[in-house]
Amino acid sequence: RFRVNMGNIYFKQEKWTAAIKMYRMALDQIPNNVQAIRFKIMRNIGHAFFKMHQFPDAIDSYENLLAHGGQHLDFMTGFNLILCYYALGDKEKMKAGFLKLLNIEQVGLEDFDEEEMDLESPSHVKDPNRNITEGDDALREDVKRRQREAARFIVNAANLVAPLVDKTPVAGYDWVIDSLNNHGFPRIGSEMEIAKASYFLKRKEFDQAIVVLKKFERKEPSLMACAATNLSFLYFLEAEHGSAEKYADMAVKADRYNARALVNKGNCMFMNDEFERSKEVYLEAIGVSADCLEAIYNLGLVNMHIGKYQEALLAFDKLHSITHVNCEVMWQLGDIHEKLGNNAKAHEWFSLLITSPKGRPTDPGVLARLANLFNKAGDETQAFHYHLESYKYWPVDMNVITWLGIYYVKQEMYEAAIPFFARAAQIEPNEVKWRLMVASCFRRMGSYPQALKLYEDIHRLHPNDIECVRYLITICKEMKQKYDHYAAHLRKLERIQEVQGMGPESRAVPSAPPRVQRMGTVTAIGDGDDGGELGAYKRPEASGVGGKGIGGSMRDRYDPDEDEQGGGEAQPPVELYEAQEVEVQKKAAPKRRLAPQAQEQ
Repeated sequence: RFRVNMGNIYFKQEKWTAAIKMYRMALDQIPNNVQAIRFKIMRNIGHAFFKMHQFPDAIDSYENLLAHGGQHLDFMTGFNLILCYYALGDKEKMKAGFLKLLNIEQVGLEDFDEEEMDLESPSHVKDPNRNITEGDDALREDVKRRQREAARFIVNAANLVAPLVDKTPVAGYDWVIDSLNNHGFPRIGSEMEIAKASYFLKRKEFDQAIVVLKKFERKEPSLMACAATNLSFLYFLEAEHGSAEKYADMAVKADRYNARALVNKGNCMFMNDEFERSKEVYLEAIGVSADCLEAIYNLGLVNMHIGKYQEALLAFDKLHSITHVNCEVMWQLGDIHEKLGNNAKAHEWFSLLITSPKGRPTDPGVLARLANLFNKAGDETQAFHYHLESYKYWPVDMNVITWLGIYYVKQEMYEAAIPFFARAAQIEPNEVKWRLMVASCFRRMGSYPQALKLYEDIHRLHPNDIECVRYLITICKEMKQKYDHYAAHLRKLERIQEVQGMGPESRAVPSAPPRVQRMGTVTAIGDGDDGGELGAYKRPEASGVGGKGIGGSMRDRYDPDEDEQGGGEAQPPVELYEAQEVEVQKKAAPKRRLAPQAQEQ
C-alpha cells in the first residue's frame, strides 16, 4: 500500500517514470491470488505510459486487463485503449476495442438506463417528481453520474473511430450505428446518425444530409427536435424559406426552450419581411439562452434594418463584451456609429478592426471606410493612403478607382491618373467616359498624337457620341489638322437631336443606349447630388466583413479642358467629359445577411 500511495503521489506530480517504478515495486509485493488489486495497479501503469505517449507499452498494460474476460476493465481504460490503437493507426484493433468498450459491465450499471445517461434528456424537465418517487439518495446520484460518464466515453469513442474503421467514412458510421443498436444503445446510435448527417454537411452533400435527418420525423420528440433544427438550417441555406420555417416550427413545438430553433424561426420571418415578429422571436431566444450569439447578432441586424440604431448598438455592445475580438461585431459597431454621425467612434472601431491581433488588416472594405472617414474630416493625405491600400487588395472597386483617378487629376498628376481610368475602362468596357478621361489626360500632358489616336478609336467604336466628335474637332485645331468632316458629322448629329426634341446639349442620338448622358468637365462622378464634389459612393461588399459604403468629396473641381473652340462657325463651347452618374456594379444585395444558426451535433 505504501508503494501504491507513493506511485499515486508521483502520478499527481506528473513524474511518470517514478510513478511507474513505484507501481511495479508494489506489483512485485502483491501475491498472485489478489487479482483485483494487481489489475488496478496495472491499469495505473498503463495510464502513466499513456501520459508519456508510449502507446505500445500502454497497450501491453491495458491488454493484461483483458486476460480474464475484461471484468476488470472500466470505461476510462477502454477509451484510453481505443486512443492508443487510434494513435498507432490500427483499424482492426480499433473495431475490437470499441466492441470491448460496449461490452463493459460494471457494478451498479447492470441496468443501463439511456434516459439517465443523457445530460440533455428532456424527461427530467417533464417529470419534476421523478427524483422524489425513485429516491434522491447519494447512491442513486452516484449511479446516474457513472452512467453519464459511461455515455460520454462511448459517444466520444464512436465519433473517433467512425470515419476510420471502414473503407469509407459513411460505411464506418453505418458500422458504428449498427454496433450501438445491437448492444443496447439505440439512443447513442440515433445521435451518431445526426453526426453522420453533420459529416455530409461538412462535405456540402446537402441532399444526403437531408435524407438522413428526415428519418427522425417519427422518432422520439427530443431527437426529432434536434433533427428538425438541422433541417431548418439546411433549407435556410438553400433559400427554401418555406421548408425552413416548417421544420423550425416543428422544432419549436417539440421543445419551446430550444434557442437554436427559435433563431431559425426568426431568420425565416426576417426573410419574409416580418421584422417586428422576427425581433420578438430573437428576444425570446435570448430569454431562453442569454449567451445565444446568433440571436443577439440577428437582433442587432433587424434593429438596424428598421432604423432603431440605438437598440442595435446595445445588442452589438453586449455581443462585443462576450466575443471581444469578433470582426463582424466590430464592423457593425463602426457602421452604426457612422450612421449616427459619431465619426470619431466609427473611426475607432474601424481602426481596431485592422490593428487588433485577430483583426483583418487587409480587408479592402474596412480600409475604404477609413478612407471615407478621413475624407469627411478633410484629411485628404490619409484618405489617399487608405484608398490606395484598399486598391492594392481589391483592384476592381470602381469607387476607389474613381476617387484615386480624380485625386491625381486634381493634383495635376495626369500620368499617374491614366492607369486608374484605364483600369476602369477594362472593368466597364461599354462605358465611353473612362476612355475619354484617359484621352483627356494624354491631351493635358501634351501627348497630342496619343490623345488623337485614342479619340479616333473611340469615334470608330461609338460614331454617334457627340462629345467625342467635339474633342476631335478641338484637338485637330490644336494640331493644325483638317476637321471639316468631323464638323459636318457634328452638325448632322445635332440636327437629328433637334428633330427628336432633345436639344443640342444632349450627349447621344436616339440610337445610342438610353443611359448615355451629357458630357462636360469632370465635376461629379457618383450620385451627382452636389455639383462640385465627388459625391457619396456606395461600395460593393468586399472580403469577410463586407463593405457597407464608402463616400467622400474632392472639394475642388477637376476641369482639365476649359478650352473654347476657336475659328469659323459658332458652336457650343467644347468641354471635357462630365459623368453625372456612375452605375457601380453591386456585389451583394442590399438586404443584410443573417448569421445562420449552426447545426446541432
